Amino acid sequence: MRGGNDNRKFMFNFLHTFNPSPVLATIGPIHLYWYGLFIVSGILSALAVCLYLAKLYNIKTGIIIDLAFWLIIGGLIGARVYEVFLELPYYLASPLSILKIWQGGLAIHGAIIGGLISLWLFAKKYNHNFWRLAGIISASLPLGQAIGRFGNYFNQELFGLPTNLPWGIPINPINRPWQYANYEYFHPAFLYESFGNFIIFLILLSIHFYWIKRGQKTACFRFPFFSYLFFYSSLRFALEFIRLDTTPIIFWLRFPQIISLLIIFLSLSYFIYNIWLKIRKNKTLDN
Repeated sequence: MRGGNDNRKFMFNFLHTFNPSPVLATIGPIHLYWYGLFIVSGILSALAVCLYLAKLYNIKTGIIIDLAFWLIIGGLIGARVYEVFLELPYYLASPLSILKIWQGGLAIHGAIIGGLISLWLFAKKYNHNFWRLAGIISASLPLGQAIGRFGNYFNQELFGLPTNLPWGIPINPINRPWQYANYEYFHPAFLYESFGNFIIFLILLSIHFYWIKRGQKTACFRFPFFSYLFFYSSLRFALEFIRLDTTPIIFWLRFPQIISLLIIFLSLSYFIYNIWLKIRKNKTLDN
């Protein structure tokens, strides 16, 4: 028990005192960035989970490898376009910064939209079951997000409001919003989202393991897909109350919260509709 307390104390002290650098290593004129390392690590981890689940569902490895290329390209484009939209004044003033993705600026809502478009095009082109693939991908995606969020930590971006909590992270003055220039420690919003995404990953993975254990007899691949949308959007909606990155405000809510609410409504509509169908089916059987 004492060892566990010591480990937590070490982690809190580390977060509270460590000042991260965005540069992982420098080789001559070339800089390698922590952000890129965590993004690539997240993608590879998600791909590994996809390949594992695909094998259990008797889906050929080649299909997942081919799909991964489509998703990576579509997801990156969608994530960047969405981010540029949110920070449009900045990118209009500095258009070359649009290409500098190693400095951060990949919005997950944009990645989801871009990935879904890529998945739909892939499934249509090669005649695959869209929902089956979407159900598998949605279980691996939160793991990739959980890992990728640590890139924001090293870039000192997407942090939260000032805090006196022992796990508050120091933010360099140049990265602080002007309103909070006199504060030193801020909520590690990246860590909250990373932890939440990992929990979502465990839940969705458990659903797949349950189906596979039952011989896939109860598998409905729409369920993990809409569950992911609901859980992540709920998490994101809550965290937006403490995040300090600039974004448009609509009806007193941040733009990502508006998008999250729309996705939550869509997901709940799916669940309610399915419950209604089951109730109607049971009434029909009783009659």
